[in-house]
Amino acid sequence: MMEKSSLFQIKKDIETCIGQKIQLKANKGRKKAFIREGILENTYPSIFVVKFENDYEAIRRVSYSYTDILTKAVEIVVCEDNRKIQVS
Repeated sequence: MMEKSSLFQIKKDIETCIGQKIQLKANKGRKKAFIREGILENTYPSIFVVKFENDYEAIRRVSYSYTDILTKAVEIVVCEDNRKIQVS
């Protein structure tokens, strides 16, 4: 059973990292993973937004939910202090 306190703690941890560079690993299924570095752009009540830039100077914004971190479908590591955001 998912607890609101866990989601609230994840949201608080992510809010402290707004504007910082992060490394995001998202599981795409069938042993495939998406690993990129981006900037944590903003947080909202149910989701957070990460901005990625590629080699062609195109900017891509992707949103993830806090439950993605709770279920370990998404892992975030803050590049500045090498801190991993996860459920404690």
